[in-house]
Amino acid sequence: MIKARTLSDARQQSHSNAELNWWIFMRISGLILVFLVLGHIYMTFIQVSEADATYVAVVNKLSNPAWKFYDWLILALALLHGANGARYSIEDYVRTRPDRAWIKGTFYTVIALLFAFGTVGLFSL
Repeated sequence: MIKARTLSDARQQSHSNAELNWWIFMRISGLILVFLVLGHIYMTFIQVSEADATYVAVVNKLSNPAWKFYDWLILALALLHGANGARYSIEDYVRTRPDRAWIKGTFYTVIALLFAFGTVGLFSL
């Protein structure tokens, strides 16, 4: 696992280009998620009064494809970012290779189902 703080440290410690790419992805996706989630909170809770935050208002908002894409981007980045962080933890704390394989397989299945259900639920409105 890469425990680097800078890009040059990550390049030296990575055993494969994929690990370096995931290291970079975690930094970029985390930064993007901060702004996406803060924007979502602002538009959902601050811009709209509490009395106007109804199911009908949310459905009307999600009738616009741009809002659906915005929310889907939060879903996709959050799941990928969280799954990669959990992968780092599994690699660090699960010692045997067979245990790591079935734990990661089960975990990735749950992540894929969450992504599928979230995408279907979002785009079915």
